[in-house]
Amino acid sequence: MQQGDAIKQFRWAILSLAALIVLGTGGYYWLEGWTPLDSLYMTVITLGTVGFKEVHQLDPVGKMFTIVLIVFGVSMVFWAGTSLVEAVVSEQIWHAIQRRRMQRHIHKLHDHFIVCGYGRMGQQIVKDLQREGVDHAVIERNPEQLPKLIAQDIPFVEGNASDDKVLLEAGIKHAKGLITVAQTDEENVFITLSARALNTSLFIVARSIQEDNESKLRMAGANRVMSPYVMGGRRMATAVIRPNVLDFLELAMHTDEVQIMIEEIAVEQDSCFVGLSLSQSHLRNRTGVTVIGIKRPNNKIVANPGGEEILQAGDVLIVLGTREQLDSAEQLTCTIHGME
Repeated sequence: MQQGDAIKQFRWAILSLAALIVLGTGGYYWLEGWTPLDSLYMTVITLGTVGFKEVHQLDPVGKMFTIVLIVFGVSMVFWAGTSLVEAVVSEQIWHAIQRRRMQRHIHKLHDHFIVCGYGRMGQQIVKDLQREGVDHAVIERNPEQLPKLIAQDIPFVEGNASDDKVLLEAGIKHAKGLITVAQTDEENVFITLSARALNTSLFIVARSIQEDNESKLRMAGANRVMSPYVMGGRRMATAVIRPNVLDFLELAMHTDEVQIMIEEIAVEQDSCFVGLSLSQSHLRNRTGVTVIGIKRPNNKIVANPGGEEILQAGDVLIVLGTREQLDSAEQLTCTIHGME
């Protein structure tokens, strides 16, 4: 029996038992003329089969009513008891099955992203990762959020994300990145410290509620620190100052129906682009993508690069294009990654 069916059956058993108590109380009240309290007491001890003496002497009709009440009552109590056991046991089994299934799923993940926290921001992050087809797992300790994860079939681990055991269960050893959006900055600091200690090559993005804590998160090992209030404020200012620019960025990065996208293309050591100028690569002519920036290996960013810019191993090209154009670029460069 499924967990939901067992709980439903238990509810019906309790309601039926309550109805039988009301019926029994009414029966003694009308048939024997007893007080409501005496009628209720007689009904309860009869259904409970405790063997107490009758409250008052019963006439033949009352005795027949008591026999019927015992037959139905014992059956009803037994049904309620077994339903309760089934509900508890099935819930435990159901949770165990869910945990095993999730463990198997997460164990198969490699180069995935771990999202710590499934609040409003965590839900949006997971939604974007799903849209991009990026493997991910969620760590959440709030029981109220777990049904949402189960309903959407999202791989998750229940527990505290700062706990090494929980992080290992989420596959941090072979994960590509971790995003922590816990409720407080203190939690995000602890999660970042724990994650960095377990995987030194992990790319960690942490949310900072207070700007003063950004430096602490960086010292803890975060590669990027995001402040939702600062980012939200900037977007709102852009919405009134440059609304068309914001519309374009929303189209490129935040809409569910993506027409154009901003992506990264890594120039590997063995890439045929190494040593060529941007114009010599013919990237625009051959694929249709537009290079809007280059991030050098020394973290220097060249914005709106000219055709004379020489491509180096380790460069990351920031490109703009449709999905089809980006796929063409992938075939040329062999390595393409989504914006982080």
